[in-house]
Amino acid sequence: MKTFRILSLTLATAATTFLASCGGAPKEETVEETTVEVVEETPAEAPKTVVDIAVGSPDHTTLVAAVTAAGLVETLSGTGPFTIFAPTNTAFAALPAGTVDNLLKPESKDQLTSVLTYHVVAGNVMAADLSDGQVVKTLNGQDLTVSIKDGKVMINGATVTAADLTGSNGVIHVVDAVLLPK
Repeated sequence: MKTFRILSLTLATAATTFLASCGGAPKEETVEETTVEVVEETPAEAPKTVVDIAVGSPDHTTLVAAVTAAGLVETLSGTGPFTIFAPTNTAFAALPAGTVDNLLKPESKDQLTSVLTYHVVAGNVMAADLSDGQVVKTLNGQDLTVSIKDGKVMINGATVTAADLTGSNGVIHVVDAVLLPK
């Protein structure tokens, strides 16, 4: 037992001497933290087409429904450029009762297409490009007549209430009446 105590004392002394020669208790390692900030790039928003502008307007839900029913969304989302005289929901509501419902029926698609393309002119026609008495040809082949009086621009008697809403493929002028072809 005496040998065991001497051996234990010798080991304890050796361990103390070793620790003292190493500078005492073991040193704690310092760990450097590096923060890496991850930045997610959001893709740039694609420029809005004239259809996108109409879809985003709460005043043009009837027009959007009509363009969809006529199958013109893809065409009017194309390269263009297009100038659209866009009637508001109020303008459609002013039509005789049942007119919009009848136009939206599948069997009325040709008539609806004719009405809608009567609101579209090829090219990028800004308000400043319009002049009193000017006649512009629509996509349905018929003409629209521009009149300007006291600073008000009118298209076939419909007043332009908002002008030059520019999209990537054309421009929209909001009108207060539905333009009906002959």
